Amino acid sequence: MMEPKFPDEEEGRENLISQSAAVKHLVKPSDPRNPSTFQIGDDGETALSAASSRFKKRYILAISLLVSILVLSFVSDLKNWFVNRIPWIGDFGNSNSSVNQMRESELQALSLLKQQEFELFQMWNYTALMNKSQLNLVNSTRNVVNLSSANNDSGSSLSSSILEDLKSRVFHQISLNHRIQGVLLSSHANASSVDLNETCTNANILNWNSCGKVDQRLSERRTIEWNPRSNKHLFAICVSGQMSNHLICLEKHMFFAALLDRVLVIPSPKVDYEFKKILDIEHINKCLGKKVVVTFEEFAESKKNNLHVDKILCYFSLPQPCFLDDDHVNKLKGLGLTLSKVEAVWEEDVKEPKQRTVQDILGKFSTDDDVIAVGDIFFADIEREWVMQPGGPIAHKCKTLIEPSSLILLTAQRFVQTFLGNNFIAVHFRRHGFLKFCNAKKPSCFYPIPQAAECINRVVERANSPVIYLSTDAAKSETGLLQSFIHGNGKVVPLVQRPASNSAEKWDALLYRNGLEGDPQVEAMLDKAICALSTAFVGSPRSTFTEDILRLRKDWGSASLCDEYLCQGEVPDFIAEDE
Repeated sequence: MMEPKFPDEEEGRENLISQSAAVKHLVKPSDPRNPSTFQIGDDGETALSAASSRFKKRYILAISLLVSILVLSFVSDLKNWFVNRIPWIGDFGNSNSSVNQMRESELQALSLLKQQEFELFQMWNYTALMNKSQLNLVNSTRNVVNLSSANNDSGSSLSSSILEDLKSRVFHQISLNHRIQGVLLSSHANASSVDLNETCTNANILNWNSCGKVDQRLSERRTIEWNPRSNKHLFAICVSGQMSNHLICLEKHMFFAALLDRVLVIPSPKVDYEFKKILDIEHINKCLGKKVVVTFEEFAESKKNNLHVDKILCYFSLPQPCFLDDDHVNKLKGLGLTLSKVEAVWEEDVKEPKQRTVQDILGKFSTDDDVIAVGDIFFADIEREWVMQPGGPIAHKCKTLIEPSSLILLTAQRFVQTFLGNNFIAVHFRRHGFLKFCNAKKPSCFYPIPQAAECINRVVERANSPVIYLSTDAAKSETGLLQSFIHGNGKVVPLVQRPASNSAEKWDALLYRNGLEGDPQVEAMLDKAICALSTAFVGSPRSTFTEDILRLRKDWGSASLCDEYLCQGEVPDFIAEDE
């Protein structure tokens, strides 16, 4: 196959050939008899000339290198001389890094300003909402001639709450502005000469605490006297849920016993938790100045060989009366108790409990029998506001009736003194088994780690606390990720968890001296006590562990305006599908 021809290439080749021939024709061979003026006939002279040429080149190269070194040395010394005598000359070398640092600081400041703009817009919308609420309140007062004192108190409480929240938002903006000033000044050489604390951006100067204590108005408590008849007993049955559920159930049983004038019998550890490890039973009696509760052992001793329960009255009939299964009944019989027939006092479904009053309880549970047992009332909805008020519904001379034992409380105080100090946030972050539980609720209460961290950061900003106590059952992979997101005022805020027992540390010495170290129920109550002592508390929604901490904080007077549920009012930004 013939290769294609390119006319231009062939034409170029012909031109080259013709030019070469022309050159040969013009240049004639020299006559050896007539040597050229530039021609050297001797080969030795040619070699000598080449060697001389190479030597000259090396000599010139060496001289050039030496001159270069001298010039560089002179320039370096000259620069040092100017820098030492004229300091601002030295700044030219670092000008690029300084400019970059300044630009980065200004970008951070712009980001903070953008955040402040967003917060100010929220405040604007909030004030509009306040005006609307006040307008509705005015309209309602025009329609009602006589307002009760309770309504006035409610309106006053609402106004106080709104005012405190508004103060918190304004103070947050002041703090944010303070941070912006600090960022802008950070890249300037004379930043130390400006004292940002001279402005009124400090909470102490403003004479206001954004996480102040909640006024529990204890003088307005509604209470009843507990005057039990010494020969009448109420046997508490609590079977649903874990320890926190049982403590709430026990507290409601105390209310029942007070209404029915009976001595409350604390369940035996053979059928329930070992309450004497975590509670001061005798503390309850001291608070009321009389014998109102007894342990099962004390009850058995007083009854000798007649351990008989005359009536078992069930608050709930569905899905099963008193939640009593055969296993629990056998445990009760194993204590030597003889039991009467289980009966429900009314039709009540645990999934839809009705609101009940004191009159309802007295009408269905009053009896002249010596010993009655009341089946699980954890889910009972009885006089909610009365029962849930700070200090509880029963008249006593203590802060609260159900609280951690003195050993646990003192251990909690020592832990706080060792690791946390007087200004810390406590977070109950429940995770184990909570994903499926929460996703079955509407809305879900299980938040992704980044979203949960952002919610915690907002509380950190308000409380201005340097450390967080984390009470959690989460895996290290989750707590580690959570820690990476937690910050406040531009600094990392450490998450502190209770360490394993260590003989070199003395904060938990009381526990191992009394054989309580490692007990899961003691450790759970210790966590509650630490959380209850915090400046601010963030709890897990729908958790009875959190609810018991909130109860302690109310009763101890440590509840603050910053206390809230995790991501309160928010929906998880991602929710998995159902199985």
